[in-house]
Amino acid sequence: MDLLATLATAGQFFVVIAGELILLFVGITFLVGLLQAYIPEERIRSVLAGRRQGVGNVIGAGFGALTPFCSCSTIPILLGLLEVGIPFGVCMSFLLASPLLNPIILSLLVALIGVVPTAVYAAVTFTAAVGIGWLLGRLGYGRYVKDVMVEGRPEPCDCAVAVSHGTRIRRAFSFAVSLFRQVLPYLLLGAGIGAFIYGFIPEGLIVSLAGPNNPLAIPVAAVIGVPMYIRAETIIPISAVLLEKGMGIGAVMALIIGGAGASIPEVTLLAAIFERRLVAAFVATILTVAVLAGVVFQVLSVI
Repeated sequence: MDLLATLATAGQFFVVIAGELILLFVGITFLVGLLQAYIPEERIRSVLAGRRQGVGNVIGAGFGALTPFCSCSTIPILLGLLEVGIPFGVCMSFLLASPLLNPIILSLLVALIGVVPTAVYAAVTFTAAVGIGWLLGRLGYGRYVKDVMVEGRPEPCDCAVAVSHGTRIRRAFSFAVSLFRQVLPYLLLGAGIGAFIYGFIPEGLIVSLAGPNNPLAIPVAAVIGVPMYIRAETIIPISAVLLEKGMGIGAVMALIIGGAGASIPEVTLLAAIFERRLVAAFVATILTVAVLAGVVFQVLSVI
């Protein structure tokens, strides 16, 4: 009977959390599709062209927070920015902000941890993207970008061509449907893992390993997050359960930032265009931001 009750509890959690995330994801993805229809890659280049360090870093991080654009991924857009002479530090602010601040991640965080914690998360990661991008530029890390020729790079989309609002809306809807089909398995996987943890993992175990009283929980979570190739759409529902089970908010945020900020595929792609020293600096930056953000969240949670 206890097993059946536990299974029922886990199943109920799965249905509720999966339903909420799916509805939220579809709506936010449609809005992201509208953003990409009105702010194409070419517009990013034109706005950033000629910008110096400082203001350029702020604008670069702001554009990074609005990705994805068109059918392009962050790395091809980064290559395009570098090719047209956008300052290296500005490009790095874009690169750092892109995986951590896109509207889909922020909307999921709002649903699962609330508006105020999400605002703190956005402020910390945005400030870090601006500041670290500026610092890397000032330190001359741009000299570690390889002189590579990218073949088969996607052609710029025709988003900049004057089209009707109806056409843009249809494109946004098509984008939302396409991305939803791709991400749905990850959302369901995250909800399923979260439901299992919710029903079967003892709260005391999670508190002892990663509770707020464990001083190593935050750095360990950040280190685990980087090599753990789990999409943000998967880790966020899992994190919601870990929070409910007693894991410290600081460790949870460090895990999310580490996992979303420096996945293995992204680092592999960067290794093709960055020298090892710059790749190492990028990974170290993500780890540092994850730990610092975790500490900030942990301190704020006890104030």
